[in-house]
Amino acid sequence: MKVLLRIKRYDPEREAKPYWDEFRVESDPIDRLLDALNTVKWTMDGTLTYRRSCAHGVCGSDAMRINGRNRLACKVLMRDVGNKVTIEPMLGYPVIRDLVVDMDNFFEKYKSVKPYLINYDNEPGTERLQSATQRERFDEGTKCILCGACTGSCPSIWGNPDWVGPASIVNAHRFIFDSRDQGGSERLQILGRKDGVWRCRTIFNCADACPRGIPVTDLIEQVKRAIVYGGPGEE
Repeated sequence: MKVLLRIKRYDPEREAKPYWDEFRVESDPIDRLLDALNTVKWTMDGTLTYRRSCAHGVCGSDAMRINGRNRLACKVLMRDVGNKVTIEPMLGYPVIRDLVVDMDNFFEKYKSVKPYLINYDNEPGTERLQSATQRERFDEGTKCILCGACTGSCPSIWGNPDWVGPASIVNAHRFIFDSRDQGGSERLQILGRKDGVWRCRTIFNCADACPRGIPVTDLIEQVKRAIVYGGPGEE
């Protein structure tokens, strides 16, 4: 199938504003969009810039805005996007070049919620055991690959770049609801601030954008309830 790729290009060091560039490529319906972008870069225009790595939907590096929705280029099949595809960098991030965005602020917010196990007890000498039910409470949050697609799809981020964002809240949830962790109150205090969880407007863009199918909005609501009730409660 012949496909027209309409790609938003921008090099802040050389150009005053972004512009649209078009490429026509031959593509198989079961090819991935990443394959089409590789065809452009390798055979048509080597200056086209985008991130890519594992190409299997695990690393999350090739998140971009495809036909108006944040997706991973390595997971989108050409048959699902048609013969004309609009490709842009994700919104809410500064553009470094073309489809590559600056995610430094994203990772600073991620680090701010203490996304690691906090436990003040002495080392047990064995694994810290928990039941299957206890594990299930935070299992969804462990699937996050930090691609930034959820955060870049959020209107609250577009309007307020200081907001902590859905990805950070998901990763905080993963430890707040972990029975082995003792840092939940610290994270809830962080997320209870003005740029914390309450700026979520429950729009569900984040859940739609997540390539791992994480119910992002639901996890955010669970964190809100934990703040209101003084903790995640017992399972």
